[in-house]
Amino acid sequence: MTGLTALVLAGSRPGRDAFAEAHGTDLKPLIPVGGEPMVRRPVLTLLATDGIARVLVVSQQPERIAAVLPADARTAVSASAATIAATLVQLIDDPATQWPLLVTTADHALLTSGMIYDLVTGAAGADVAIGLVGEAALMRRLPDTKRTWIRFRDGGYSGANLFLLRGPQVRPAIEKWRAVEQDRKKGLRLLLSLGPLALVGAVLRLRTLDQTLRTVGRKLGLKLVAVRMSDPLAAVDVDKDADLTLVEQLLRERA
Repeated sequence: MTGLTALVLAGSRPGRDAFAEAHGTDLKPLIPVGGEPMVRRPVLTLLATDGIARVLVVSQQPERIAAVLPADARTAVSASAATIAATLVQLIDDPATQWPLLVTTADHALLTSGMIYDLVTGAAGADVAIGLVGEAALMRRLPDTKRTWIRFRDGGYSGANLFLLRGPQVRPAIEKWRAVEQDRKKGLRLLLSLGPLALVGAVLRLRTLDQTLRTVGRKLGLKLVAVRMSDPLAAVDVDKDADLTLVEQLLRERA
């Protein structure tokens, strides 16, 4: 796949960010990782990856983010909405948006071109592709790591902060996401709206990951695909001090 637009989410949660402040800034994407601002690392990887035509970084403070990014005509920085889903809806509704969109986050400091190729290859034919890492694979690589696992009949998975959105037809999926962002108590109602099989499967883990996505996809009129990443480090982002220490250690090992 060529001509991809990469979207890097570099927003901040409302209020003070104690993690950022502990590292000399009020914006998490500007925390130094291995000697350079966190957001700069995934952007450099995207610019160096074949098939990425442009990189759009969105943030509530775009000027400050732009100041630390490499000078490259393919890179643009713009203001984000209040939430991730609201930002994506804005892009979907903007006729100037160029598709497909590959979405990642500013804290994906270990992002590699290989991870991007994995996602794009696995996304063939999908309206929405979701990068995931299996629990067994990550625990073999990093047995002491602490991650959040979503469990299905075929095992636990952690998100890789990598998504591919094929075109504006994905709006129903993003609207579901936005409903949950606006009121987390709607999570149960979201499952109910997707049908009894999705609800029972989620509660009792009677269904595999792929079965669950097929059910949800049919309800939304979309093809949803889980892409199991071959590199388990795709699940490692920087959310706290322990993550930062681990990521900097892994970057030194790569070097």
